[in-house]
Amino acid sequence: MSLHSKVAGYTFTKVSLLDEALTHPSLSGSSNYQRLEFLGDRVLGLVIAEWLLDLFPGEAEGKINRRFTGLVRRETLADMAETLGLVPLIKLNPGAEQEGTRDKAAIRADITEAVIGALYLDGGFPAAKAFIRKHWKPLLDGVPSAAKDNKTQLQEWAQARSLPLPTYEVVSCDGPDHSPVFTIRASIDGVGAAEASGTSKRIAQQSAAEALLETIDGDAA
Repeated sequence: MSLHSKVAGYTFTKVSLLDEALTHPSLSGSSNYQRLEFLGDRVLGLVIAEWLLDLFPGEAEGKINRRFTGLVRRETLADMAETLGLVPLIKLNPGAEQEGTRDKAAIRADITEAVIGALYLDGGFPAAKAFIRKHWKPLLDGVPSAAKDNKTQLQEWAQARSLPLPTYEVVSCDGPDHSPVFTIRASIDGVGAAEASGTSKRIAQQSAAEALLETIDGDAA
């Protein structure tokens, strides 16, 4: 059995697929991971999308989409490469190794997707689906590196479009001193605003950010 025929509990029948998935394009003359990464990206997206629809029936598309983004974003996939033990297995030429290519998040994310693509070709969709659900389940259960909080997502949405950063304003504070209820308005100049309430400023800010994200999603639909 090849040293690299098994990854995170899955044993490859066609070891050449795994070898290809772990090979960086810097190794000229060898099949590299790019085609498998292309395939793995699609397989991962389908499995995660289907899973989220099953787990959160009736949830708005905008919220499902934000969950999806958190589970397939580059940083999540790069972390998964570490979790699966893929990073030491990446095959690079000496120059790429010296440049620190192995440590780049984009490369690690690509390797994760390439291995998923290889697994799909080796074992079919059921094997790929089982593998993804097994290793992504901790993210859905709240382990760090799951989807980002609403304030972070709203800020990144604004930054990606060169818009002003979101601001948060206390609209009111009701109730007794020992059990206040804060109402917060989240707004982005030129985009809009939304309000939400909570038993702390932090909770109310998160809820207001979520409400504004849903408004933005609705306007874009």
